[in-house]
Amino acid sequence: MSEFFQMGGYAMYVWPAYLVTAAALVVTLVGPLRRRTRMIRELSAVTAQRNTQRPK
Repeated sequence: MSEFFQMGGYAMYVWPAYLVTAAALVVTLVGPLRRRTRMIRELSAVTAQRNTQRPK
């Protein structure tokens, strides 16, 4: 098992590469989800404001 984690002496290069890749994937997934949530919240606010200003 330790040989696996040492990666044949290249662990110093391989594990940081895995970490950078994992971080990039997380940012790629979380960023759009946060933007979507913010956009839905803003659109709901605009719709609510429009509905309250509509003459009856």
